[in-house]
Amino acid sequence: MSQLESLMKDHFIEYASYFILDRAIPELRDGLKPVQRRIMHTLFKMNDGRFHKVANVIGDTMKLHPHGDASIGDALVVLANKDYFIERQGNFGNVLTGHPAAAPRYIECRLTDLALETMFHPALTEFVDSYDGRNEEPIVLPTKLPVILMTGTEGIAVGMSTKILPHNLPEIWAAQIAILKKKKFQLFPDFPQGGLMDVSAYEDGAGKVDLRAKIESKDRKTVVIREIPFGTTTESLIASIEAAVQKGRVKLSSIDDFTTDTVEIELSIARGSDAKEVIPQLYAYTDCSVSVSSNLVVIDDRKPMNLSVTEIAKALTEQLKSQLKAELEYDREQLIDRKHWLTLEQIFVEKRVYKQIEDKKTSDAVRKAVWNGMQKHKRLFVRPMVDEDISRLLEVRIRRISAYDIERNRQEIADIDKKIKEIERKLKNMVKTTVDYLEGMIEKYGDQYPRRTKITEIEQVDKKAVARQNLRLSYDKKSSFFGTDVRGDQFKMTVSEFEHVLGIAKDGTYRVMNAPEKVLFTGAMIYAELFDPDKGTEFIVVYRDKKKMAFAKKIKIEKFIRNREYRLIKDAGGRVDLLLGPGELGTVHMDFVPAKRQRLKKADFDLATLDWTSPSARGVRMAPKPVGKIKFEAAPESSGSAKKSTGKATKGKGKKGGEQGDLF
Repeated sequence: MSQLESLMKDHFIEYASYFILDRAIPELRDGLKPVQRRIMHTLFKMNDGRFHKVANVIGDTMKLHPHGDASIGDALVVLANKDYFIERQGNFGNVLTGHPAAAPRYIECRLTDLALETMFHPALTEFVDSYDGRNEEPIVLPTKLPVILMTGTEGIAVGMSTKILPHNLPEIWAAQIAILKKKKFQLFPDFPQGGLMDVSAYEDGAGKVDLRAKIESKDRKTVVIREIPFGTTTESLIASIEAAVQKGRVKLSSIDDFTTDTVEIELSIARGSDAKEVIPQLYAYTDCSVSVSSNLVVIDDRKPMNLSVTEIAKALTEQLKSQLKAELEYDREQLIDRKHWLTLEQIFVEKRVYKQIEDKKTSDAVRKAVWNGMQKHKRLFVRPMVDEDISRLLEVRIRRISAYDIERNRQEIADIDKKIKEIERKLKNMVKTTVDYLEGMIEKYGDQYPRRTKITEIEQVDKKAVARQNLRLSYDKKSSFFGTDVRGDQFKMTVSEFEHVLGIAKDGTYRVMNAPEKVLFTGAMIYAELFDPDKGTEFIVVYRDKKKMAFAKKIKIEKFIRNREYRLIKDAGGRVDLLLGPGELGTVHMDFVPAKRQRLKKADFDLATLDWTSPSARGVRMAPKPVGKIKFEAAPESSGSAKKSTGKATKGKGKKGGEQGDLF
């Protein structure tokens, strides 16, 4: 068993590591997942300036990617819709509407000029064998772009996930210039869908952004959605609006979608409402307003790292500087190689070294003659000559020697010297060189990538304030049910989904509810009103327990758990006789239950003597004997009023002017 556990543990670790490093989490250096890198490398190898069938690209990429054509096709479409690296021809779907792309055999693609200029340099790329050893693939692409920030990405691995929001490319370039000049900078997301964005909680990529659709009021009865939030489509947005309409949260008469390359969703407002009322409701109850969290996890040095936007920008800026330096050094070496060859060729022809091989009979003798002849002029060499140079000199044709142009050769060497000096000048100040490169990229490509998402302060919509009172409540005396699904004739009221209702039954049970669909009151309901949780509600309660002993208490209902049943009467079996407002003071007249040899038959109790107590307390006993009837007489100076309900028994007074004791 221990061997099996060890085997499973080792295999799981290998699987988890593979999934994290080679499937789901992007590499910091080129910002790509392996499948994306393989697609880009394949497109570069196939590049001939013309469009290629996506099906052919997928087929060639499968030589490098062992996970099937579907994953390659999906990744290619997503990468193409980023609008940076892959130029599209045909139906690649629509990120606004959510419509899928056409089949790979119908659509075509090729690399963009930006990708060709910045993403590849075969001489400076490190390659490894593909999964079957038949081909080579790059470990990372030698990109000069901040890919991981400009494209954004999502991935779920084993035990971790990443969600990097896309940022505006010219703004990233400007931030990199600020880093090189040691100035302050800030970077915020930018989404292809546009919309409005609040970045107050972005926290350098460790927080979230609040996004809203751009909604215009066409007239009092029509609003138009022009831009949608990131992470939504017109279909999902319309579905959320329809759901809100069905629940009565938004009052619309029709929804028309005219979206093509740009979003245009026209909402017609129903009678009884207008644009000023509907727009906040759309933000409160639909996907017109969403929050998107950011979680920047990347692979750096073959390890997953959680970084901030600033840390990534600085790392990519340093990488850009190193990449530019490596390319300049490579170009310098190529120029030195060219100058070295031109110099050797010049000596070989001008000094007539080729004449020394005319009488040589063997290959070794020929090579030795060239070597000795060239060594006489080694002071003119750019660098020491090697055997490979001799082989190359011996391949020079007679026509080349006879038509040799000395002036042209010298001019080409002079041009090379000039280029080498320029490269060395750039290498001496790589900060300035990198800044110049970035400024050149902004000038060349900046206009192609304007900011689409507007940064603004978004004031959160108070759902309670904009909620429509669209829920109708009532109580059915026969079934003792109360709620929106009940068709009764008592305690009718219209409330919003956020408003609380306090319901009290004759047996002293009560509960605070959010517009219930259907709730049973075991004792007949005697009170139902809107309830303000912040203020609470005050009562004077007069009740008799199961032994008909009378009690009174002055209470305030304020602490509660929604939909939980509470009791005003401590023991079951009692009943509420009076439910008064706290200011409705007066005298309670009580007639005792008849008994043998009873001398005292009545008693009075002044409600003004009550002190505040909790709703669950027993209260003050008003009489020492069981009470048969209770009658309330208000004091002339009483300023309060009885608690009112919306049913028939509403005022806490007896029938026939208060002469009857059973009030409810």
